[in-house]
Order: sequence, then structure tokens, then C-alpha cells
Amino acid sequence: MLSLDSKWNLFQTGVTIKQLYDRDFNLWLKQMAIESRANSSSRKIGLTGGIATGKTTVSNYLAAKYNLAILDADIYAREAVAIGSPILNSIFKRYGTCLKLPDGSLDRSALGDIIFHNPSEKQWLESQIHPYVRDRFHLALQQQKYTTIVLSIPLLFEAHLTDLVTEIWVVACDRQQQLARLQQRDRLTLAQAQARIDSQLPLSVKIAQADVVLNNDSDLQTLFTQIDRAFLTPKI
Repeated sequence: MLSLDSKWNLFQTGVTIKQLYDRDFNLWLKQMAIESRANSSSRKIGLTGGIATGKTTVSNYLAAKYNLAILDADIYAREAVAIGSPILNSIFKRYGTCLKLPDGSLDRSALGDIIFHNPSEKQWLESQIHPYVRDRFHLALQQQKYTTIVLSIPLLFEAHLTDLVTEIWVVACDRQQQLARLQQRDRLTLAQAQARIDSQLPLSVKIAQADVVLNNDSDLQTLFTQIDRAFLTPKI
């Protein structure tokens, strides 16, 4: 709105009191409209689940069929440990250059063998990465203009990021399928796969806090039908 000095200057040039108030009122309406859009309750789907349960399949389907924006925590986590980043340097300082690949990047598999068998080291690593990921989500959400956004966050609960979303979708499957998929995808031994699954919050705990549970125990069409139902008939 106009300051008192600005109003007086305009008044001296012949602008009437009514015009001044009309001008203020219109500016107020415009500002209210801007704030209303900024504070509108956009739909933010928090997509999570266990490792190798099918989160990427779900997010890819939502992006392809419904043209939804996907914000991916895994991408931000990889950015956090990019070559030359402060977090990557802290990791090398803590564990040594044995985790450094020839090109200077992080040996993620070797790091996984450390943190998935040592809860305190996993906690330290997450204390480095999670704040960066949260900041990236905040920045991305400020820049988004979509009314519906998917935030794909494997550690949605563990990283305390539930405040960023308006609803929670959990992708689940039975443990044997999860183990088989993880072993095949990441070329892990059974023991390695079990350690990675056991390091996460149990699926049952995530399911108990979900607004939507997508059971990925069957074929893709069955999964896609569940996704369509959840997206087109929101419970919230």
C-alpha cells in the first residue's frame, strides 16, 4: 500500500481521497490474491516404503500418466555427496580414502557395508545428508507451480520429513519379494540385502502411518489400478 507521504503527494496533484482509497483497496485485493495462491493447499503426496518395494515404479507411473512433478530425495542425497562437496569431504575424512573411487567419487557400496552394519555410523551419515535434502525440498517446493506434487522420500519417517507432505503413500510387498528384488537390483548377497532392509524402519510401522498403502505383491497392472484409485479418489 501507499505510504502517507506518497498519498499526500498524489493528493496535491489532484487525486481525490476516494481515488486514494480505491487504489489502496485494489492493491490490498491484489496482495490477498497473491497470498491466497501462495498459501493454497496443494496436494503433496509423500511416497515412501521399504527399499526395493517399488517406489520408483509408482513415481514413474504417476509422472507418465498424470504428468505430475516428482521431487526425489535420492537425487538430492546423491547431490549431497557429489565430487568436491563438503559432505563428501567429511565422509573421506571420517572413513579414509578407501571409500574414494579413481574418479574421486564415493564408493557407495563400500559405504553401505559400513553404515548398514553400524547404527551409530548410519546415524552420523544421516545427520550430514538429511539437512541438505530437507533444504533442497524446501527450495524445490517454493519453485513448483503444480497443484499436485509427488515427494519420493524413502526415509520419510526416519528423516522426519512428514511435515512436507499432505498425504502419505506407502509401497509395500512381502519380505521375500523385497529380498529377491534387492539382491537382483543391487547384486547383493542375501546377508547384505537383509542388513539393508533391517536398517530401515519396519514396513509395518510405515503402513500404520499411511493414508494409502499400495501392495506391490502382484503384477504391474494390479499395482497401477491401485495407484489410479488412490490418485483419483483421495482420502484426504
